[in-house]
Amino acid sequence: MKYEIVGTPFPAVVCTLDQGQKMKCQSGAMSWMTPNMKMETVGGGIGKVFSRALSGDTLFQNVYYPENGQGLISFASSFPGNIIAVQINAGNEIICQKSAFLAATEGVDLSIFFQKKVGAGIFGGEGFIMQKLSGEGIAFLELDGSTIEYQLQENQQMVLDTGHLAMMSATCSIDIKSVGGLKNTILGGEGIFNTVVTGPGKIVLQTMPANKFANTIIPYIPTQSNNTKFPS
Repeated sequence: MKYEIVGTPFPAVVCTLDQGQKMKCQSGAMSWMTPNMKMETVGGGIGKVFSRALSGDTLFQNVYYPENGQGLISFASSFPGNIIAVQINAGNEIICQKSAFLAATEGVDLSIFFQKKVGAGIFGGEGFIMQKLSGEGIAFLELDGSTIEYQLQENQQMVLDTGHLAMMSATCSIDIKSVGGLKNTILGGEGIFNTVVTGPGKIVLQTMPANKFANTIIPYIPTQSNNTKFPS
């Protein structure tokens, strides 16, 4: 399978599949394709359907494959930002934000990842449930805004504001850290807690989480109450 990521600020990944190759995506992710591409909608059993529902993905997935030679298919982002390609294998499983999954080759498995620490799930801003990608193949993720990558060493940490963690290696862990100080908490505008990611592993950060973008433009939308806040 060959691919090219094109376009900005609403990118798309254009994939060329040979006979016998397959790709899967969430429902509605396909943007355009050649006429010889065929689709099959799959659920994978009650357990997998329930798992996808909890992780913020669609209940069913679509599998695409070409007939009579090569085929072309494209998957486009739904928000201004980036699409990144991630190689998934036994030594490189990843955890990503809910709804980041766009498409993948057939051997990639999508499942739910539960936060082990209650505090991180409640106050960390990333939620109790994220998505886990495992198996073997290439996955494409859609992330908000621009992306920055860091390679954390053993016990090295990065402190993040809510929503900026887009993806991390499964070897990383998440916790929370109090902002500290009554004045900082009340007047600092950063909330009460920050998210702390600890290595080893790679983390990918996004510069404009969708919820922050929505809250930024609310005051300029006359039909919306200025007090309305979108959930993290």
